[in-house]
Amino acid sequence: MCDYDSLAARILALTEGETDEVALMATMACEIHHSDPRFDWTGFYRVTAPEMLKIGPYQGGHGCLAIPFSRGVCGAAARSGQPQIVRDVDAFAGHIACSSTTRSELVLPVFGRDNRLIGVLDIDSDQPDAFSERDAESLGAILARVFAEVEVRAVS
Repeated sequence: MCDYDSLAARILALTEGETDEVALMATMACEIHHSDPRFDWTGFYRVTAPEMLKIGPYQGGHGCLAIPFSRGVCGAAARSGQPQIVRDVDAFAGHIACSSTTRSELVLPVFGRDNRLIGVLDIDSDQPDAFSERDAESLGAILARVFAEVEVRAVS
């Protein structure tokens, strides 16, 4: 199980004063990925056009390059603005299988200044039912603290 207090302290120390969203995402993906053996793939999908996510910084095997808001778990999180905890990806209608080893998934929306969507944090596990509400709440709190002052670039 992840020590979220320690993870938060490390991430906040490493990202203090940084406002570039890609730099923040790269640092966070690395720290989160290596914080818990349940986390098989950890990365961000960035909003790059209306209703479109594209792969951002990540750790693990290859991810999908582009995901529309209308598809998959990442799309559901972006569309709804709500965390998505998927205990069994095979039971999620419309799941996009970027990796055949993924069994469960946690996706959290990432908001910048003025509550504008920057992207989503996607964490996959090769274990079924790997994620809990505690994971979603703890990681969501870290995301909120780190990205609260990030200026969201206009999406054309």
